[in-house]
Amino acid sequence: MRRAVNDLLGAYDKLIMDPVHGGIPLYRHEIQVIDHPLFQRLRNICQNDILSLVFPGATHSRFLHSVGVMHVGTRMFRSMIDAYLRERQLSEQTDLSLSQLDAIDYLAKTIRLGCLMHDSGHSSFSHQFTQAARIRELMSRPDRFRNLWKGVDFHQYHSGEPEELEHEHYSVRVAHEVLSAVDLDSAGLDRRDVIGIMETTDVRPSETFCRHAETFWHFIAGEEASSGTLVADNIPRLVMNLLSSIVSGEIDADRADYMLRDGFHSSVTIGGLNLDHLLTNFRFGWDTSEPWLGLAITQKGLGALEDFVYSRHQMYRKVYAHKTALGFDWLLREAINEVLADQDNFDWVDTCLSDMHFFAELTDSFFWEAFRKVARRNPASFSFCIVNRVKLNHLDTREDLSAKGIDRHSEWLARELEIDPEDVVTCSMRARFSNIQDNFNGIKVLVKDPITRARSLRMISEVSAFFSKFSDGTITHFYTRPDITRAPVEGLTE
Repeated sequence: MRRAVNDLLGAYDKLIMDPVHGGIPLYRHEIQVIDHPLFQRLRNICQNDILSLVFPGATHSRFLHSVGVMHVGTRMFRSMIDAYLRERQLSEQTDLSLSQLDAIDYLAKTIRLGCLMHDSGHSSFSHQFTQAARIRELMSRPDRFRNLWKGVDFHQYHSGEPEELEHEHYSVRVAHEVLSAVDLDSAGLDRRDVIGIMETTDVRPSETFCRHAETFWHFIAGEEASSGTLVADNIPRLVMNLLSSIVSGEIDADRADYMLRDGFHSSVTIGGLNLDHLLTNFRFGWDTSEPWLGLAITQKGLGALEDFVYSRHQMYRKVYAHKTALGFDWLLREAINEVLADQDNFDWVDTCLSDMHFFAELTDSFFWEAFRKVARRNPASFSFCIVNRVKLNHLDTREDLSAKGIDRHSEWLARELEIDPEDVVTCSMRARFSNIQDNFNGIKVLVKDPITRARSLRMISEVSAFFSKFSDGTITHFYTRPDITRAPVEGLTE
């Protein structure tokens, strides 16, 4: 019977060859999504902004990452289905009904599209784009959200208007635009269900999803499905939360892919992340008394989970917070602000952020051309530093300083070096790991009684002390500006 599920989920119409995962199969409706201009734009957005100035191989795109996340999300779901069937059939020979197969297929395809679209709202240079001061000014403009959804009822996805837009809000808007343009009917899917498992959304699932969710819940929970305090109307939300945790949770397809992909392309191997070992130890966990449905992991899989967290922690410290990389991130943000000092550029980016007809134009390529234009006119510009790889001059690194501590250390460095305090630049990265303990408590551990062999679910903190060792950590690098940027800056308009 597992073969029937694999055949059902394994049929595909095209194969994408990926350097990290190998062949990634695609369904016909997914090919239509990928071929849409709003998705194709991701080819021209680098996954790690300008990390390639430090790690030359890190030129991979958001496009490849998104396809990879879809592949990992599929593997996560299928691995849990396979393990459930394997363990269930050891004790009882049962065949899946057509309704159960249909439900599994629907949820699997919904996960795939949710993963595929999860980063579709990223703009130029990914996360650094929204951290530039002038971009934040644009993103915070009154009525930005309503202008973005002009002519479309956003209430089907959002319960209210956000005060400030992030790339996740744009991903939802792009997903609506793309999924409305492709033939989801032939795949039997509803775009509301796909968008409902993406971040920032609050969606009422379709009747089809509700029907499949109830079938899936009874399939997983078995005889326990009708016990406890669970109300039937809550079942779709339980299932939707499970799917959401695969798209974006503490151990999700997104993190798993970027950990492997960023490590591969930067040629940095840290820790011992073994995706195959991790996936084979995932299980569906449920508790009818809470009620709860989510990811569980076997006790023997805790080592793989610990490797995953440690590898992620080290990637933040050794790659993403690398002293030269953070320095270039600072220069990049200043260069973006510099480019937007030109009113024509500012107005054009404003238009792209307000209208899906032009959003596809907002890629790295636009800014690289703008950087080159500014650099040609002004060799004392931040744009010149980006184009010609002129680094900040690194002075020192400190960890876990408060804001006042950073200011005091900057002043001390300026005094000791006898330089203008304004020439001392600080760049900080906060590795947010304090939520690991709380969020990982949402992931249960399947513990087997050594005598009765009966299984029970336990909080992860009761089984492993490893995750309590992590807390937020701030790495701050101190620099001086490149000598060329100390020269008088000429006007940027001709």
